[in-house]
Order: sequence, then structure tokens, then C-alpha cells
Amino acid sequence: MIEVEGLTKSFPGPDGKPVAAVDDLNFTVRPGEVFGLLGPNGAGKTTTLRMLCTVLKPSAGFATVAGYDIATQPALVRRSIGFLSANTGVYDRMTAWEMVAYYGRLYGLAGDELTARLESLFDALQMSDFRDVPGGRLSTGMKQKVSIARALVHDPPVLIFDEPTSGLDVLVQRAVLRGIADLRERGKTILFSTHVMSEVEKLCDHVAILARGRIAAAGSLPELREQYKQDDLEELFFSLVS
Repeated sequence: MIEVEGLTKSFPGPDGKPVAAVDDLNFTVRPGEVFGLLGPNGAGKTTTLRMLCTVLKPSAGFATVAGYDIATQPALVRRSIGFLSANTGVYDRMTAWEMVAYYGRLYGLAGDELTARLESLFDALQMSDFRDVPGGRLSTGMKQKVSIARALVHDPPVLIFDEPTSGLDVLVQRAVLRGIADLRERGKTILFSTHVMSEVEKLCDHVAILARGRIAAAGSLPELREQYKQDDLEELFFSLVS
């Protein structure tokens, strides 16, 4: 569902010459799989996700999401993805229900179909108790649930998560990770960016370790441990990115 070949993004450096923030990435994410992008800050994770979400245009290479080309079919790509980050972006004056409904209408849902989808999501995410509470009065955990519902309202086949647990307390982190695991069981294609080793070990079927914009290593966790003769994922990570 996500195919990436030679994906590259360069920005002008201090001398005006292009500097690659992401350099020749190649990977595939299949349905029912959580694929982790693991790397330190500045490794190129967010730039990669922004290209796949069509916010940035690649400098070279190409990628498809749900069968659509990110460069030539951006509108179709956007309809096929749900995006979640640690930045909830919840409007203070809209209630939880109004916020998710608004995004549902942006994706073409309306009437009974939209209401049924909202009821299902608010029940599944245990949001009914605060459905009429304005965003300005929601806790951080409640706001993150609203963000999850907003990403899922149109039932996209592909989900992209950019460090979604950053800054959250441990209970909310746990709930978010459980939600992602449930989505995998439903056959969603999930790309998960993080720098937290424990999240990778709990969730990811395959992982690509990014360092300075390039993939330093990729594979399943057992494959990486065997290849590098290192059982400790954290030590393996630091040996590749340092």
C-alpha cells in the first residue's frame, strides 16, 4: 500500500547548494503491517512523512500511497490517508463532536452516513462523555483522542503517525499504542515514525533506521538483531546512528 523508491528531498544549504534532508529511500509497507521509521531528531523522518502526505514535493524518486502517485495524484493520496502527530491542532471553540464532524464533511461524508460513523468512532474511542465539550476545555489525552477520530473518520486504508505519543503522559501513550495495534488487526497499512525504542518493540513488524537522511538498516527486529549480532535494540540503534 506504500511503495517508496529512490525518494529524495533536498533544500538549499547556506552556500545555496542543495543539501539532501532525505536521500534515496526505498521501502514498502503492506496492509496489516506497522512499519517503523526509527531515527534521532533531524534524521529525515518528518520530511519523509510530509512527502508521503503530499505536503512536500520530492526532489527525486517517487512513491505511491494506496496505489496513487504522491507527485501526480496528490488529492487521491490525501483521501486515502489518515495523519496523526503529537500536535493535536484542536480548535478551542469547537466541541469534540463538531471537530470530527467537520473533518468528516471535508471528506465527503454527510447525513446519516456521517452520524453513524461518528457514533461508531466515539463509542470505540470512549469519547462520548466529552463529545459536547469545547476543545479549549479538553485535556491533552482527550485532544489526542479527537485527533485520532479525525484521522479515522473517513476510514482510510493508510495511516501515517508522526511521533504521536510525544509529550503525552504514560496512560495516554498506552491508549494510543493500543489503538494503533487495533488498527493493524483491522488490516490498515501503518507507517509509524518514532525515536522511542519501546514503541518499536511493541508495535513494529518491520523497521527502517534513518541516520542523516539515509536508511542505515532495515528489516524485522529479529532480522536486524541477527544481522548485527545485537539483542539490545537501543545499542543496535546507537551503533548505526552515531
